[in-house]
Amino acid sequence: AVCGRRSRPGPPTLAHSPRTAPHAMASRLFGKATPKAPAPTTADISQKLGASADGIDGKIQKLETELARYTSQMKNMKDGPAKKQVQKRAMQILKQKKMYEAQRDRTQQQQFNMDQIGFTKDTLVDTKDTVNAMKAGLKDMKKEFKKMDLGKIEDLQDDMADMMEQAEEIQSTLGRSYAQDDVDDADLEATAAGGEGEATRQLV
Repeated sequence: AVCGRRSRPGPPTLAHSPRTAPHAMASRLFGKATPKAPAPTTADISQKLGASADGIDGKIQKLETELARYTSQMKNMKDGPAKKQVQKRAMQILKQKKMYEAQRDRTQQQQFNMDQIGFTKDTLVDTKDTVNAMKAGLKDMKKEFKKMDLGKIEDLQDDMADMMEQAEEIQSTLGRSYAQDDVDDADLEATAAGGEGEATRQLV
């Protein structure tokens, strides 16, 4: 009898060999991507430029101190190679000083520009917020006005006027005097004569 060969196992089917996703494979090979840092704001750039300008100012101050020392030294030196050497060094320092001053001025101008941009941006944001608040307020006002009935308000005003008129009538009625005798000119003359007699008696 012919012995049958043992068949080699074939490649695994898709059901038994789940494929790894491409991005997962890339993560295994190269690691996860680093999250991108947020872009610097105008305030960040302005602060950085300000710090740079302060650093340049510090260098300028050191050069000024060194330059003053060399110029003072040259005043007490006689003409000759030694003095020329000092003059040469002083000229180098002066050139460096002017270079740093120009760099500082450019940096400060850039900082000013960033501050202006930031201020303009903040102003625009504030303006936008103001406009949105005005729109919302106007919308609320329209809603409240719709709830009001002008006819009812006019009726209320008329009712209030009627009540005020009635109140005045009541006050006038309550303030009326009762059963008072009429007074004429004769009464007034008699009162005056009586007053004069009383005054004469007091003098006597």
